[in-house]
Amino acid sequence: MAQTTLSDELLRAEGLLVQGQQEGALELLSRLAEDAEEYVDRNCPTTDELQWFSFPTVFERLAYRRVEQDPRELRDVGEPLDRLYADLALAYVHCGDYDGAAAALRQAIRWNPMGCEHRLNLADLCRIAGDLREHLALSFSVFERASEASHLVRAYLNFADYFQAAEMPRVAAAALRVARRIDETDPSLAAALEHAAGTDADPDTVGDEEAAELLEAEGLPEGANAEVAICLLMCAGDAAAMGDRNTATNLTIRARDLVGEKAAMALLALIHADDEEVDDAD
Repeated sequence: MAQTTLSDELLRAEGLLVQGQQEGALELLSRLAEDAEEYVDRNCPTTDELQWFSFPTVFERLAYRRVEQDPRELRDVGEPLDRLYADLALAYVHCGDYDGAAAALRQAIRWNPMGCEHRLNLADLCRIAGDLREHLALSFSVFERASEASHLVRAYLNFADYFQAAEMPRVAAAALRVARRIDETDPSLAAALEHAAGTDADPDTVGDEEAAELLEAEGLPEGANAEVAICLLMCAGDAAAMGDRNTATNLTIRARDLVGEKAAMALLALIHADDEEVDDAD
């Protein structure tokens, strides 16, 4: 289970997937997953030692990894296992085993609680299985973890699908309108907009204010635009800290467009105020 060995095996399994040898990839990934669980059970008997995976930002996780206080170096286990279970889920999907894919994605979330892709993919499987309650719960959970605008767009597309199935096209239109305002160029949004064009779920049939009221009335996060703006501004801060000024600027502009200049400035002030409180506590 050395990380280098596991990475080599994962590359081999991914190669099998690309070549269309789905069953061979599934067999290899299943064996690796069994070995991984045995390794973790033997070397990490308590969940306390895995709490670093729940740190809210990439920077906190990176900072923790620089601390040489874990003699077994369990802090390096999460990333390859995250990839392992994501690949295993893909192999199960290719083989038509959606239950196996869902179980693998739950393990991927265990090793990477901040990974929105796993949550959104699992939400898709829950929708296929008819479990709309978990489908919605997983979509809601993206709001506090999103690291990219695309995560938020997919969450709102999930809401649109749900409300369309519930014969509530106006609310579906509201969800699509918010998704379009976050990132109109998102590739996953294009098909949904085309499908809704000219119907009661067309986002052009509702205004921004009405869209916010409709979504809030149906239990989406209170002040949906503000929730999205907060996520975008926090992501912008992370991008700025990494030196990616273009991404930081684009995300800040999106947040401003959602809630307006004054509200965006107020949200920024709140975010920085929280940072100052943490600094004072330290």
